[in-house]
Amino acid sequence: MNNDVTVLLLNDPLVNEISTRCGRQVILAPRKKKLTRAEQKALRPVQILDAAFEEFVAKGFVATRVEDIADRIGVTKGTIYLYFPTKEELFSAMVAHISTPLEELLREAGGLQGTCKQRLESLLLLCYERISEDRRTRELIRFAISEGTRFPQLIKGHRSELIHPLLRRVQELLDEGIAAGEFRDGPAALARVIAAPVIAMMIEALIFGGGSDVEPRQYIAAHLDLVMNGLVVADS
Repeated sequence: MNNDVTVLLLNDPLVNEISTRCGRQVILAPRKKKLTRAEQKALRPVQILDAAFEEFVAKGFVATRVEDIADRIGVTKGTIYLYFPTKEELFSAMVAHISTPLEELLREAGGLQGTCKQRLESLLLLCYERISEDRRTRELIRFAISEGTRFPQLIKGHRSELIHPLLRRVQELLDEGIAAGEFRDGPAALARVIAAPVIAMMIEALIFGGGSDVEPRQYIAAHLDLVMNGLVVADS
């Protein structure tokens, strides 16, 4: 920090007030409020799930130890078990915890406006946005692949509650577009085929850590161009 600047932490309602004393710049900043025990307790499950996510990503389910999760947030192993009695329950809760972005995506998909073409394009861009901005969304694929046989009901539930509704929304847009004369009625009008490049990008990001010989913008533009030229009815 610059020697001419002194930072004081004060419990003062005047935040970021700047004054000059003895030729030195003094910045008055608020002291961080200490959480009450009740507030700490309310935050604890989320802290545990966030720590569990990092451990499960790094080591997988089998190699992850509950004590390592506890160490990440400075609590005992017993504290973890107060909230999640088994490691299996902790893993299941963690998957549900990191599925929130997909739930938000489903809600946003239902509110898209415009023609079928515009809504389909917006939905695909929304999916790519979630992939690029939210690491947890990408890691869901890793868990589905690596732990699917160990937690078949969990993965099945995830598909039925999140993946299938999203594919169903895409198919509804395709069917609506065909009925309205916007889209051609052919083999290309299949939700799984339309969404496949999005999944492919997620898997590539997991395998290669985001490194690719194709820029994301170029990849997305190519996908949208392929979809729209394969679906949209040409103006006569």
